[in-house]
Amino acid sequence: MEKYSAYRDPGTGVQPFLPLVPPPPNLLTKLCVPLALLVGALRMALVLALLLVHLVLVHVVSIIFIPVPVLHRLVTRIFTAFTARVSLLALGVFWISVDNVTRKRGRGVKDIETWHPRAGDVIVSNWVSWVEILWLAFRFNPIFVLPVTENSPSPDVPPTSEAISHTPGRRTGTGSANITATSRGVTARAPILGFRQGRLTKASRTSVNSLTGPSSSSPECTSSNGRALLRFADVFQQKVPVRGYNVFVMCVRYDPPTRFAATLAHSIPTALNPLSHVFSVATSLAPQAVSIRLLAPSESPGSQVFLASEALSGNETDQLAGACAALIAQIGKMKRTGMGWEDKVSFLQFFHLKGKR
Repeated sequence: MEKYSAYRDPGTGVQPFLPLVPPPPNLLTKLCVPLALLVGALRMALVLALLLVHLVLVHVVSIIFIPVPVLHRLVTRIFTAFTARVSLLALGVFWISVDNVTRKRGRGVKDIETWHPRAGDVIVSNWVSWVEILWLAFRFNPIFVLPVTENSPSPDVPPTSEAISHTPGRRTGTGSANITATSRGVTARAPILGFRQGRLTKASRTSVNSLTGPSSSSPECTSSNGRALLRFADVFQQKVPVRGYNVFVMCVRYDPPTRFAATLAHSIPTALNPLSHVFSVATSLAPQAVSIRLLAPSESPGSQVFLASEALSGNETDQLAGACAALIAQIGKMKRTGMGWEDKVSFLQFFHLKGKR
């Protein structure tokens, strides 16, 4: 959409915030609309019932186990895993492809390292939807936290060298590599002042946030449409390799929308966020595909043999965030943009303003 061309990343030519649009409907798609609405209504009712079950089990029933912290953590993890995974099944996410990957190449290299994050460790991921939040809750039951920022990001500034610092591939002067944002620059960084703890349901509703737990974190601080990686905020302020805890790096990818399946990517919040998007997913008549790649722990910034020079350019103020961004882009084969959560705030203001006209 050309009216949003100002929010196209100047370095990659990608628009990371616009919702993905399915192909135009054909006759068969139109004939299936009543069936899709019926399926969506039934699935939505099941998901809402599971939400109620989750609230009762995790926030009411499990209270009796609080005097025994170990038992309380175990019980809440079981309850959360059950409601999160069944919710995904109810929405048509029947199979989630999870691959343990390595950056090493050559004979004899096998993806045999598995993840065993513990309390105090950090899981770092890109953020595209509430779907990976449910998956993280299912697999690791992390504690979710929301970032505390300034009231609003700084005003738009002219493009800087940082805006095109992450530009994989050639710069030929043609095609997407030659696209620039002519009416605005990339918004300046706004500091992350701290974090506050939030529940799973809160993390799923929020548009601009981050998550952490035993620990899971998305330094993008907001969701994208999954077409590229947003600029990571300086949320860690740590040098690499880190000491005292382990870092686990993952990347999530979703298939683009089709005529019979809505996209799982959720970059634009709505008044009933994210229920309206959940309903669109529920009306899908084709199974949904989710791909998650887990980097081998021995190659993460938590490994003491990790070489910062392999992932960093040397001018990062937050080495851990910069290293994780480079690793996620590599294992997910994604482009890195110079646009961050601050640009998302500006984009949402413009998007909703256009929607009212």
